[in-house]
Amino acid sequence: MNRKSPITFAIAMFLLAISMSAFADAAPAPASSSVVNINTADASQLSLLPRVGAKAAQRIIDYRTQHGPFKKTSDLMQVKGFGDKSFKALSAYISVDGKTNLTSKVSSPRKPRKASKQPSTTASK
Repeated sequence: MNRKSPITFAIAMFLLAISMSAFADAAPAPASSSVVNINTADASQLSLLPRVGAKAAQRIIDYRTQHGPFKKTSDLMQVKGFGDKSFKALSAYISVDGKTNLTSKVSSPRKPRKASKQPSTTASK
């Protein structure tokens, strides 16, 4: 009976690994389901994007009015104030076709604060 235990355990672990990978593949990607179409969205819809306020949303609209619709999402980097970092933070939430279906503000993750240097409290002699 002791010889069968490791084999049974190995089979159980194998089946668990297969079922977990199948479950992971079936899970929907939340970022792709909620997007803002940067070609058709109004200022209030664009403001739902992380780190995009009313002024930045208006700059997107002004750019699209002057230059026509965005051909690809990375064209957003042509708008003043949207560089590589901004684009990377927004890329999961924007598209250039389809319908805007993002309904609530997306908050961006905050960077951890750096520890401030505290003056030493030891007395000098």
